[in-house]
This record gives sequence, C-alpha cells and structure tokens, in this order.
Amino acid sequence: MFATAIIVFREVFEAALLIGIIAAATQRVPGRNRWLAAGVAAGLAGSALVAASTSAIAEMASGLGQEIFNASVLGFAVLMLAWHNIWMASHSATLAANASAVGSAIRDGRRECSVLFIVVGLAVLREGSETVLFLYGVFTAGDGSALSMLSGGLIGAAIGVATGYAVYAGLLSIPLRWLFAATGALVLLLAAGMASQAARFLIQADLLPSLVSPLWDASALLSQRSVVGTLLHSLVGYEDRPAGMQLLFYLAAITTIGLGMKWAGKNKEIR
Repeated sequence: MFATAIIVFREVFEAALLIGIIAAATQRVPGRNRWLAAGVAAGLAGSALVAASTSAIAEMASGLGQEIFNASVLGFAVLMLAWHNIWMASHSATLAANASAVGSAIRDGRRECSVLFIVVGLAVLREGSETVLFLYGVFTAGDGSALSMLSGGLIGAAIGVATGYAVYAGLLSIPLRWLFAATGALVLLLAAGMASQAARFLIQADLLPSLVSPLWDASALLSQRSVVGTLLHSLVGYEDRPAGMQLLFYLAAITTIGLGMKWAGKNKEIR
C-alpha cells in the first residue's frame, strides 16, 4: 500500500502542479474550466486504454513463464522509474516556468484556449500511463493485494491533488525542489527494490545464480512478515533472507540511477 501511495502521489502531484499553475495563470480566461476539464477527461481516458493494453499484453505473454514475465515487467518498471527520476532531476526547475508561460500566452491572447486541452490532456496521459506501468510492477512483485493497492492509490491521489491545489492557492511554503528531492529519493529506493525482486524471479527461473542464498537471515530480528518489515519491504525493498544476486541488483540500481540523477542535475546547473 505504501509503495502504491508514494508512486500515485508523485505522479498525481506532478500533473496537479502543472494544471494548477496553468489554471492560476488563466483565471480570467472565459471558458478555461471547460478546456481544463476536457483535458483531464481525455488524459484519464488515454490512461485507461494503457491499463487495458497492459492486461492484454499480460494475457498474451502468459506462456512465456510466470517468473520470466514478472522479471521482465519489473525490469521495465525499473527502467521507467530510472528515466523518470533522471529526467526530473534535469527538468523539474523548468516545469513551473514552462507551465506559467503557457498560461500567460493564453491569458494574453497569444495562444488559443484549445492549447489548455492539449497541454493538460498530455500531462494527465503521461502521468497516468506511468502510474499504470509502475503499479503493474508493484503488483507483479507481490507487494500488495488489489485492495491494499487501491487504498494506497486513493490515498496517494488525494494527497497529490491536495498538494497540487495548495500550490495553486499559494499556500505551500515548502520549496518545490525539496519536495521533488524527497519524493525522488523514495522513488529511487522503490526502483532498487523492484530490481531486487526482478533478480529473485530470474533466480527462481534458473536464469541467474543466487550466489549466496540466503546472504543473511534477519528474520529473528525483523521478520519481513511483520508490520515494520512489510512497510520497509514496500518502501525500500527490505528482505530478511535475500540472495547475494538480489543485493547486487539492488546496489547496481541505486548506484546507476543515483549517478544519472547527479549527472542530470549538474548539466542543469551548467545550462
């Protein structure tokens, strides 16, 4: 549930941030609410199509072998999370500026209101599609039931919308760069946990050696089935009896994505 809430919050907040900034810049534009609502509806419809396609692909690949398919889904989710974090590290500072510029252009009559529909629709479609893929990865890793994922998703969505509205209303005192940095760190750990789970599936399919299994046994100290253990497993990929190959995948994901984010951040400063 916690992993679901974090992922949904991050994606919903990014979409809500863009929509909120554009809405604030176009407050006095006649009919802007209709265009905003239409854009959100179109983006959600597109995300629903992505969700349906994901299920269809899963059914088509059912003969591939459950472990191999699960590892492939998790690997793709890790790549998407890595790209997401690295991209945000280099572009987060310009998101607000670009959204504000679009809103000002529409308000001043230099752009048509239909641009609202396109920009908002694409934003919701992008974040919604990413959410579908990421949550499918969480479900594949076995980190929660459908009910717990639904609960986490609703909680994350509610907090994301509330935070986005706070930005729109001018009530958020926390600098956005801090908020993006905090959620980026959490997403980084989620990606590493998914990489570890992908390694576990590949070991079960006899495609990778376990190296040492288990590498350690911390079940007596903190069981993975306990409340705290379950929370840490969802948030940071904690396992009480991991294989050596899982640890290698975990560290490789953190190192690679972390270095990518640092490199992207430095390039942003140079520009």
